[in-house]
Amino acid sequence: MRRLLLIVMLLASLPGCNGMFFFPYRDQMLSPEQLGLKYEDAYLPAKDGTRLHAWFLPASGKALGTILFLHGNAENISTHIMSVRWLPAQGFNVFLLDYRGYGASEGEPSVAGVQEDVDAAMRTLLSRADVDRDRIVVFGQSLGGAIAIYNVAHSPYRQHIRALVVESTFASYREIAREKLAAFWLTWPLQYPLSWTVSDAYSPADAVAGVSPIPLLIIHGDQDPIVPVDHGKRLFELAREPKHLWVIPGGGHIQAFARQSYRDRFVGYLTEVLSKSPPFHK
Repeated sequence: MRRLLLIVMLLASLPGCNGMFFFPYRDQMLSPEQLGLKYEDAYLPAKDGTRLHAWFLPASGKALGTILFLHGNAENISTHIMSVRWLPAQGFNVFLLDYRGYGASEGEPSVAGVQEDVDAAMRTLLSRADVDRDRIVVFGQSLGGAIAIYNVAHSPYRQHIRALVVESTFASYREIAREKLAAFWLTWPLQYPLSWTVSDAYSPADAVAGVSPIPLLIIHGDQDPIVPVDHGKRLFELAREPKHLWVIPGGGHIQAFARQSYRDRFVGYLTEVLSKSPPFHK
């Protein structure tokens, strides 16, 4: 109840309602070293000068590709690393970015600011000698997926992105705000007036068609209690080919890769995508 009341106050008071979508945490909970992973601390400047922090996890053996990982709205990469810790052993570099205001990254988060952060991450990857510039996959979970859809659709580095994968992602900032307000009796009467204070300038639903011709994979649990599966289905309907939708039976929020079968399927998908000609190949 306290959190819902906080959301109401944020919606009513914050320009663009950025605060509703970001719950950053500064402290480090886990390190790659604790998980037995090799890693490198990376510090990179966003275009506006904000100093960002990331971890680069090198692939075991020759890298099949590099995954830019964009996490959800709470905590930081030191907890979200659990979603991707298994990928280096499968032959993929993983670059985990903390948005501004999260972990060791400077600044305060905003919907507009995190777009600059993703661009900074792409510039960093493209400058690395150990990264194949034409074998980069963007993978976003929850809010990270919403950020990724808009970014990939508008990125000046689109020609280097071989696929976009999003999991448990909402279709609209305004729509998910209204749903959360409608779910509680105290805020139910305010769902429409308050949700209209939420900007949809970076709406995934409006941007998703622009991802094409980059392959898009949407993953969503059919029992997701945070972002209902209808959001994933709507994004799939609005997207253009090439696109795939995996609805996870009994799946919750960002829980697909808790199952080995979906880890294996994901590696198979990435291998297939990376075996084809780049979408912007001439």
